[in-house]
Order: sequence, then structure tokens, then C-alpha cells
Amino acid sequence: MSNRFEPPDPSRLLWEARGLIELPRLLFRFPGLARQPRGHGRPVLILPGYGAGDGSTAILKSYLRLLGYRARGWGLGRNRGAASELLPRILKRALSLARRTNHKVNLIGWSFGGYLARELARERADLIGQVITLGTPVVGGPKYTVIAKSLLLRGIDIEAIAAEVEKRNKISLNTPVIAIYSRRDAVVAWEACIDRHAANVEHIEVHTTHLGFGFSPEVYKIIAQRLAAAHEAVEQPAQPENAVIAVVPHE
Repeated sequence: MSNRFEPPDPSRLLWEARGLIELPRLLFRFPGLARQPRGHGRPVLILPGYGAGDGSTAILKSYLRLLGYRARGWGLGRNRGAASELLPRILKRALSLARRTNHKVNLIGWSFGGYLARELARERADLIGQVITLGTPVVGGPKYTVIAKSLLLRGIDIEAIAAEVEKRNKISLNTPVIAIYSRRDAVVAWEACIDRHAANVEHIEVHTTHLGFGFSPEVYKIIAQRLAAAHEAVEQPAQPENAVIAVVPHE
């Protein structure tokens, strides 16, 4: 498939600082956000973006816990982009959460974390109830991100990664996906966040920066409402001991 868009211009990165204004906005709108529908103990696993860890998603996790969700960080330290190593560990975490709650697990993934969430859901629709992605490139892998040139300079074949991503996208992804994106994103080309492959995807445009996804009251409200709209209970999923996950090599 031919794409007619480019990664964001690095000069736009300065605009990412605007994401900092989301924090006071979040505080101002928190009383209303706290009145969103309750989670009743349903499990949510939050996956951070490339280069980030659980600290970046701590406020979102705390908010979802306030609403009554059993929200958990991924507990794997900094996201270094090694999908083949990370996915089996995320699977183990999700299985444990599903066993404790007897519910399918909802996944929220920021940027590359959303890619990991999609791939886990692609392989384990029996385990994952819903995927919510925040500024996640579903086309091209890192090809349409601001770090594309730096990866090339490090000798990473981003074209090969993009081809493998396209190959993976041809495999059915039937788990519901909520793809949240922003045209103000200066890290990931917003066009790369548009999913034309998944069978059940809803795209929602918001007005924040890439860094602002994790603190935007607009994003928090959407997450709370979409989680509440998801089905309430499911049967305990099958839990094979030696699940095999095909993944895209990423660094």
C-alpha cells in the first residue's frame, strides 16, 4: 500500500511543550472526570510509549483506579522497543490479571505501547476485551515518526519494519479498537494512526500533543466512556501455558 504522508518535521517538536498545559486543565476538570461511570473492578493494563515507563502513565492509572477499575502499569521498566521480548511478558501480566478478575483485560497503549497492545489482541482475542491506543502508528512502524531519521543513522532498516507491519496488518484483528489521534502530534504523523485494516475500529480525533495524550482531560473522558461502554463480564479465557506470539522485529 502506498502512503502519501511524511514523518513530522523535527522543528515541530518545540510545540510538544504545549502538552504541559494539559496538567492544569486536568486539575480544573477533575471534579467532572471523577463523575464518569464506575469500573466495578474490571481490569485495565496500561502500556507506556517507546522510551517511557510506568511513571509516564501513573496519573492515568490513578484516575482509572479512582473510577473503580483494577488498573495496572505494565511493570516492565522502560519500554525499549524490543517487541519480541516484551510481548510474552505482557501476555503473562495480562493472564495474571484476567485470572484474578475473571474478566477480559482492557489494554491502553500510548504510542508504541499501543502497537504492543494491538499485537497482543491480534493473537489473543480470547483474553483482551478492548484496545485503546493513544497516538499509535499503525502504518509504517517508526517510518512516519520523528525518530525515523535517527533510526536510519543507527543502521536500522525502517523500510523492512514497515513491510513487516503491513504484513502483520493483514492478519485479522477482531478485538474492538479505539484509536485516539491528534493532528497536533509532532512525534507521530497523525495519518499513520488511521487504521484501515482492523475489523472493529473507532477513530477519535482530539486536540492535544503527543506528550499531552497522557494528561489530557479530553482523552481521559473518552477513555472512561469507552471503557464503560465495553461489555461487563466474560467467561474466563483459555490460558495455554506455551502461547506463541508472532511479532514485528523492532530494534
